Amino acid sequence: MNPLNEIGKLLLFLGIFMVLAGLLLMFLPKIPFVGKLPGDIVIRKGNFTFYFPLATSIILSIILTIIFSIFRR
Repeated sequence: MNPLNEIGKLLLFLGIFMVLAGLLLMFLPKIPFVGKLPGDIVIRKGNFTFYFPLATSIILSIILTIIFSIFRR
């Protein structure tokens, strides 16, 4: 195994991951239900806002679990 080959694969994977993460961050506010589900916790006190998307996290976890289990087979 050539170590440069392994580093090249790692850099390619990280680059693809960064592009996908960037696209997700660009288009996430345009998805209507993300962050506004019942069960998402929002606390506003003066100029402080605490936001914890509990229901959105659970739904996203279920969807990713299904997708990864399909690819595993």
